[in-house]
Amino acid sequence: MLSANVTTATVEAAGLGGVVRPVDLLHPELMPMVEARPPLSVPDELVAALRTAPPAPALSDRVDRSEHLVPGDPSVPLRVHAPKSDAVGLRPCLFSIHGGGYIGGSYGAYDALFDRLSPLLGLVGVSVDYRLAPETSYPGPLEDCYRGLLWTFEHADDFGVDRKKIGVLGGSAGGGLAAAVAMLSRDRGEVAVAFQVLNSPMLDDRQATPSSQLDGLPVWSREFNAFGWRSYLGPLYGTGEVPDTAAPGRATDLSGLPPALVTVGAVDGFLDEVVDYALRLNHVGVPAELHVYPGACHGFQLAGDGEINRQHNRDVEEWLARQVRS
Repeated sequence: MLSANVTTATVEAAGLGGVVRPVDLLHPELMPMVEARPPLSVPDELVAALRTAPPAPALSDRVDRSEHLVPGDPSVPLRVHAPKSDAVGLRPCLFSIHGGGYIGGSYGAYDALFDRLSPLLGLVGVSVDYRLAPETSYPGPLEDCYRGLLWTFEHADDFGVDRKKIGVLGGSAGGGLAAAVAMLSRDRGEVAVAFQVLNSPMLDDRQATPSSQLDGLPVWSREFNAFGWRSYLGPLYGTGEVPDTAAPGRATDLSGLPPALVTVGAVDGFLDEVVDYALRLNHVGVPAELHVYPGACHGFQLAGDGEINRQHNRDVEEWLARQVRS
C-alpha cells in the first residue's frame, strides 16, 4: 500500500511532465493484457466490446448457485452464490455490482470471485444484473441495484444471511454504483450496509483531476470515460445538476457511511478521485483503508494470476475477513 501523495506525485510527474507516458509505468506482467486489446472506437465498438461476454470459467462444485428475479417493472435478475457447508448459524453476505463503464458487463463477472470467497469466508454472494446505459440512464441502473439489495435484505432468512453483515462490492462503474448504493441506504434507512469494497471505482463525471486528463491511459482512456459518463448521466451530463448518488465523487457529505476498502492502480485515470474519496471518508470518521498498486492500470484484476492481482486478492480477502468475523 502506498501513501496517496507519493503515488499521485509519480503519475503527475509522468503525465504532466511529458517525459514518461502512462504505459511506460505499467508493471511488465500487465503489458500482455494491454497489448492484446484492439483499438476501439467510441461508441459503437466500445459498447459492443463491453457487451461481449468473456468465456465462462469452470465453476466450483463447492458453491450452490440460484437465479432470482426481483419483482417490479422491470424485474431485476439476481444470482445467489451460497457455499456448500454443514456450518450452522447465520452467514455474512456480499452484494456485488459488476463494472463495464455503466454501458456493459453482466452479473456473471463475479462468478469466479464467489467461487473463491464464498467457501473461504463462509459468505453468501449476490450478484445483480442492472440495466445498462445509454438505453437506461441514471437513476435506472442505480435503482435496480438498490432494489436488488433491498430484496436481499428482505429475503435474508431464505439464505441464512445475517442482516447485520450485508456489505456491497463493486469494481469500476460497479464501484461507483456500490458507493451510491451505500449513500442511498444511509439516506433512505430501509437497509443497513455494513461495509463497502470499492475497487477502482468510477466516481466523478467532471474529469477535473490530473490523472483523469492524462493521454494514452491503458484500457480505459479519458475518451472512453467521458462516453461512459455521458451515457449514464444522459441530459444531466455537463450540467451542475448531477446528484451525489449519480457521481459519488461530487458528494459533500460522506458522514454516516459504512467502513470501506478502496483500491486503485497507480496508472489508472481514476487514481486522484479515488484517493480523494478515501481521504474524505476518513476525514469525517468513516474508516477507509486505501490501497494503491504501483504499475497497475484500470482493469488489472482481469490480467490473470500475476503478482499484482494476487496481492490485490489477498488485500480484499483479509479486509473482508475482518469485517465478516468481527
